[in-house]
This record gives sequence, structure tokens and C-alpha cells, in this order.
Amino acid sequence: MGLISSTHSVSRYHIDGKIEGSITEEVRNGLIKHSIPKIESEYDEISAGWAPVESPYNPDFDKFSFLFGTYFLFSLRIDKKSIPAKLIQKYMALEIEKKKGKSGRDFISKNEKSEIKEIVIDILMHKVPAIPNIYDVLWDYEEKNLYLYTTQKAANEFFETLFLKSFNLKPVRLFPYTIVETQSTFSNPQKDRVLTLAPLKYSR
Repeated sequence: MGLISSTHSVSRYHIDGKIEGSITEEVRNGLIKHSIPKIESEYDEISAGWAPVESPYNPDFDKFSFLFGTYFLFSLRIDKKSIPAKLIQKYMALEIEKKKGKSGRDFISKNEKSEIKEIVIDILMHKVPAIPNIYDVLWDYEEKNLYLYTTQKAANEFFETLFLKSFNLKPVRLFPYTIVETQSTFSNPQKDRVLTLAPLKYSR
């Protein structure tokens, strides 16, 4: 679990917006509605959804808690299928030999090879299991702070899209400019000055 690992890669977010009604119930509903499917789809190359920290491979938010003290704690799970290139080459070679045998030719065209490759990838995609990647999420709702335990670009993009869809709240990635905009006590003129800053170039 990223949260209790000895080393961390962390992305910080400011959560823009407010939940109306019961916060805990609304969060629970969003997590359940957009949880990772329990049964893996053989057709999806990538699937993403929420899962309990205590049970990321059995996403049951009715059984496992997501509320720890004043924090919401859950996981983002991204399942992705990846077919090794050498595996594709192997089955393509076998299918090409079959094609040559049936046609009685010693060669096949470029278009035929492309068709064979598409068929091989489609067959393997249905057979190869998806590899799960799990990223913990620690959300302090009262302070509008959230920590996503990864800095991978793809994972951050999946998180931002899914979070907005699940809770109708916008996660704003924190770096110096957004920290000034969302969490500083700077006046508007001071904020405007920060936005005009540019890297200083040194010359030897």
C-alpha cells in the first residue's frame, strides 16, 4: 500500500467544490457507482475504478470501510492488458505459415500480414489477463486537500477524470502556481505578478 510504504511518490491536489447533503453518503455512493468491476472484461484493454484500501481485489464498499477518522481513504485501481511484442511475433509467424500452406504460395502480401496481426492481437487480448496497478488516495474533505500516491501522468489523468465523474468535484493538481492561486493569502495583484514569472536563464 502506497500510504504505508517506506518511500512515497505523491501528487497533491486541492479539491474545488462542495458536496451537498450527507458527505459520507455521497462519497460512498460515488465510490460504489464507479468502483472497479469485480469481473474482468475480456474486451477492455484498460479499465479503472475505485477499490477499498483493505481489499483492492474485491471492491466491496459495503463490507470494507473508506472512512478513517476525519479522512476518506480508498484506492484507484487501473487494470491494463499488455501483450509482449515477442508473443505477437510468435503467433503471427504461426498464422503466416498456415496462410501459406492453405494458399499454396511462398509469400503473402503486406495487407495480409496486417490482417493477420490484427486477428492475432484481438485473440491474445481476450486471453491475456489485465495487470492491476493500485494507487492509494487520502482525502481530507474539510481542508479540501487530497494526496494521490503516484506521480505517473496516466494515473493522474485517470484519477482526475474519475474523481470529477464520481463526486462532481474538481481536483486541482498542486504545484507552485496553483498553490499560490488556491491556498495562499496573496492579494490579486500579487497573484498576477506570480503568473508573469519566467525561469531565469544563466549564461556562462
